[in-house]
Amino acid sequence: MIKYLEWGKVILRNRNAENEKEKRIKSFDRLLGLLQVFFIGFAVLLAIYLFVIQIIDVGKYRARARNQRINRSFVMRGDIYDRNGIKLATDKVYSDVYAHPANYDSSPEDLAKKLAPILKMPYGELLTLLKKPGPVITIKKDIDKNTAKELAKLHLREISMGKKNTRTYPQGNLAAHVLGYYNFDADIANGVEYTAKDKLEHVEHAVRYQRTRDGKIIYDFTTDPIATTTNPKGQDITLTIDAAIQHVCEKELQKMVTEKEALRGTVIVMNPKNGEILAYAVYPTYDPNNYRKASELQIKNWSLTDVFPPGSTFKIVTVASAMELGKINEHTQILDTGKTSIGKWEIKNYDYSVHPYPGMISLEYLFEHSSNIGSINVAKTMSSKEFYDMLKKFGFGQRSGIDLPGESSGLLPSWPKWDKGIHATMAYGYGTSVSAMQMVSAVAALANNGVRVTPHVIKYPQEEYDQKIHYTQVVSPETAKTITKLLAASVNNGKSAIKMDKYNVAAKTGTSNKPKEGGSGYTGLSYTSTIGYLPASDPQVLIYVMIDSARVGAIWGNTVAGPVFHEVAEQTARILNLKQDKVQPSKKEN
Repeated sequence: MIKYLEWGKVILRNRNAENEKEKRIKSFDRLLGLLQVFFIGFAVLLAIYLFVIQIIDVGKYRARARNQRINRSFVMRGDIYDRNGIKLATDKVYSDVYAHPANYDSSPEDLAKKLAPILKMPYGELLTLLKKPGPVITIKKDIDKNTAKELAKLHLREISMGKKNTRTYPQGNLAAHVLGYYNFDADIANGVEYTAKDKLEHVEHAVRYQRTRDGKIIYDFTTDPIATTTNPKGQDITLTIDAAIQHVCEKELQKMVTEKEALRGTVIVMNPKNGEILAYAVYPTYDPNNYRKASELQIKNWSLTDVFPPGSTFKIVTVASAMELGKINEHTQILDTGKTSIGKWEIKNYDYSVHPYPGMISLEYLFEHSSNIGSINVAKTMSSKEFYDMLKKFGFGQRSGIDLPGESSGLLPSWPKWDKGIHATMAYGYGTSVSAMQMVSAVAALANNGVRVTPHVIKYPQEEYDQKIHYTQVVSPETAKTITKLLAASVNNGKSAIKMDKYNVAAKTGTSNKPKEGGSGYTGLSYTSTIGYLPASDPQVLIYVMIDSARVGAIWGNTVAGPVFHEVAEQTARILNLKQDKVQPSKKEN
C-alpha cells in the first residue's frame, strides 16, 4: 500500500514538472512572437522614415545643409559723429593673407616673386612660408586696404584674404567716456558703442552667401558677385556732443585737476531746453584706441556710477521745493542764527566766524552767503513727506535715463526713515548722495521753466526721440523764474569767480566733506562743485563742474570748480554765439 502511494506521488510530480515546462515553452513562444512583431514594425517604420527624408522631404535637408555653409557678408560698424559732422569713431579694415598649397597653380618661387613687392616682405622669408606643409598657410596679418586691393588684382586662386575690423577713434581721447570703446574679437563695448550697438551694426539689406569649409565662397546662380566683394555697413549715428565745447571742457578740467593735485573731476554742459549734452568731460581719461593699456580708474565713468553728497549746490533744490509748495515766496525772510544744534550735533554756517548771527535774511542772501542755517529753516517749513516727494520729482533717488551705461540711482532714504538730523542735513546737501548727472538733470528743470528733460548724448530721429526723451513738470514756470532771478542776483552781488561781464549767470557753488569708504566719518578731503546756467534771461546752456579731492591751495567750490565754470561758460558762449543779457555801462566822454 505504501509503495502504491509513493508511486502515485512520483507520477504526480512528473506531471507537474511537465506542465511547468510546457508553460515556460508557451511563454517563450509568446515573447518571441512579440519581439518578431516589434522588429518587423520597427523595420517598416524605419523604411517609411527613410523614404520620407530621402524622397519626399529632400528639399528641407538641402536647405539645412545650405544654411550650414551660409555666411553673412563682412559688416562694418557705423561711424559716430559729433553734432557738427566731426568723425569721432569709425572702422578701419585690415586683412590677413593666406596661401592654399592644394590650389597652387604656380611654383612657390613664382608666387614669392609676385607677392614679395606687394606685401613688402623679403623673398626668402616669403618662399619659406609658401613651402610650409599644411592645408592653409598664414602669410601676413593686418595688411591695409590699399595692399589688399593690389593683391586682389593678381587674381591668384591659391591666395585668399580674410577681412577684419578694428575700431579707431580719430580724435584720440576726446569724449572717451561718451564714446567708450569696442573690441571686435570679444564683442565687448562701453559708452555709446554699447548703448547704440544694435543701430551701429544694423544693415538694412544684409547679404548672405555660402562658403566652403576652408572659407572659399560658393558661387551659384543666386550669388551676387558684387555683394561678396563689398563691405556692408551699419547705421551712422550723430551725437549731441559739440567737439569744440568738449575740447574746452577737457582742457580746463585737466588743468585744474593738475594744479590742485585732485583725484578726479567732471564737467558737463547741457542744453536745458531739450536735454542734449553738449559736452561731457571726465578725468582721469584714456585713449579708446589703446583702451587695453588704460587702468580701471581711467576707463570707469565714475561721474555716472559713483555718488557723493552734493553740498551747497543742493540748496537750490531745497528753496525751489519750499517755494513750489507755497511755504515761502520771493520776499520771505528766514531766521539765520549762524549755528544750531540737532541732537548732539552742532551745525554752523561756513562763515560763522565773520557773520555769527545774520538774523533775518532774504533768499538772495541765503544763496549769496550759502547759509546752512537758513536752508535748514527753509526745509523745516516742509514735512518730511512733502520734501521727499519734491526731491523725487526733481529726479533724485532714480536714474536720469541718460543713454550711457552704468548710471547709479543715487541714495535717497524714504521719508518714513527721516529723523530731525536727516531732514536738516538734507537741506544743505548732506542727507542724500547723488550722481553728477542727477544734479544736472534736476537744476536744468529750473532753467527750462520748471520742466525736467531726459538728458541724452545721441541725436534721435523724431519718432525715437518721442519714445526715449521724457518731459516732467517739476515746478511751475513762476517758481523756476523766481529761483533763477534770485540765483543771478546772488552771483551779481558778490565777487564770485563764476560772475561774468556779459551774461547774467544763475549759479551756486558747493563744498562737501568726502565720506570714508565703507565706514562712518569723513576723510578730510572735499568735493568742490559749481552748477549754473546762462544767459539767466533765456537759459541756453547749463554747466556743472565737480572736482574730487583737491589738495593744494584754498579748497572751496568757488576757488576750485568756480574758475573752471567761468572759463567753460566764456568759451561756450563764444562758440554758440549766445546773446548777451548784461547791459554794459557806456563810457562817458571827457
